[in-house]
Amino acid sequence: MIRAIKGTRDILPPDSATWNEVESTARSVFRTFNCQEIRTPIFEETALFARGVGAETDIVSKEMYSFDDRDGTSLTLRPENTASVIRAYIEHRMDQIPGVKKLFYIGPMFRRERPQKGRYRQFSQIGAEMIGSSFAGIDAEVIEMVSTLLTSCGVQGARLLINSVGDPESRAKYTNALKEALAPHIPALSEDSQRRAATNPLRVLDSKAEQDQPVVEKLPSIHEFLNEACREHFAAVRTYLDDRGIAYEVSPRLVRGLDYYTHTTFEFLHGALGAQNAICGGGRYNGLAESLGSKVPAPGIGFSIGEDRLVMAVEEARGGPAAPSLVLYVAPMSEAAFRRGSLLAQKARAAGVSVEVGAPAKLKRLMELANKSEARYALLIGDDELARGEFALKDMRSGEQVTVPEAELVGRLY
Repeated sequence: MIRAIKGTRDILPPDSATWNEVESTARSVFRTFNCQEIRTPIFEETALFARGVGAETDIVSKEMYSFDDRDGTSLTLRPENTASVIRAYIEHRMDQIPGVKKLFYIGPMFRRERPQKGRYRQFSQIGAEMIGSSFAGIDAEVIEMVSTLLTSCGVQGARLLINSVGDPESRAKYTNALKEALAPHIPALSEDSQRRAATNPLRVLDSKAEQDQPVVEKLPSIHEFLNEACREHFAAVRTYLDDRGIAYEVSPRLVRGLDYYTHTTFEFLHGALGAQNAICGGGRYNGLAESLGSKVPAPGIGFSIGEDRLVMAVEEARGGPAAPSLVLYVAPMSEAAFRRGSLLAQKARAAGVSVEVGAPAKLKRLMELANKSEARYALLIGDDELARGEFALKDMRSGEQVTVPEAELVGRLY
């Protein structure tokens, strides 16, 4: 038997209904913030991610699915989408469009990481980017959008952590301080952190290895190295969040896992997800466009939500997947009843009603199938009903049964 590849999965009903519901809610929320959809290819030149995400990040050094095209070009299945969005922004000269460009995406990403709860090698992300302004109010608006999306999906109690990772000047000073502080402890660190201490010490703060935590806890805070402009920006973000009544915790160790972040970084955590409890992460990336070849500065900020993990949180909050949406099960007891029932179903579907038409069978069997389908109503059609032009409509929740003329059927289903 051929099975799904390790780290991938099939999303089956009724879980797929929850996915559709979450995506519909996300699109609705994005619309209220004037965000428009962008769809980028699922594979790009490998150089895009190496330059944009960072060659020393785990994503680029360990987790990407890369392959050579027939002409020798190295291609990579996208491990994240911010770099792709900025590439499209530059390529299509979206900087020529007035105002802040607000773009959202929903789609699959690919990383070869160890499968665990809520994490897969093919996974889906819901994300958005706001490009073209360094104003701190945009940072707060992006965070508000995430908060609104989570609440609209029914996810309550998510914790918001925020931090500032500064600008290149502040980060350079902080990086030097980290190297000095880490030097005496390198033998005690995990293998990954020993490598990061030399190549990108800021990433040590992001380590989840238990043996690294005593060292990480004693490292200096980046807040000690922020220049005045960075301090003012972070203070403004907090003020704008306070204005919106959005609760947050300042987390000086929150650096995120990608090299392109500057200034604001943030995460939303949710207890339903276990130890790996981050449901969303994001931050500002003021120099990313320039690193990818743009001659025009394009400061931006964005976020991505792991849709797999969001669906888990939604189902945890309400105790299971979305309820089936079947409104009417047509139960025909003869060939003639099936033919009439099919025409009734056609009219009901044209009015937007979901309908399932059973194959001709005895009433007991048809009612068993109607129950299993979890339909709201069952329409019973036998020879007597055909002769009268009136049909028995049963409410499958209350058990109440009424006789309905054919002309009135669709109106009774609302």
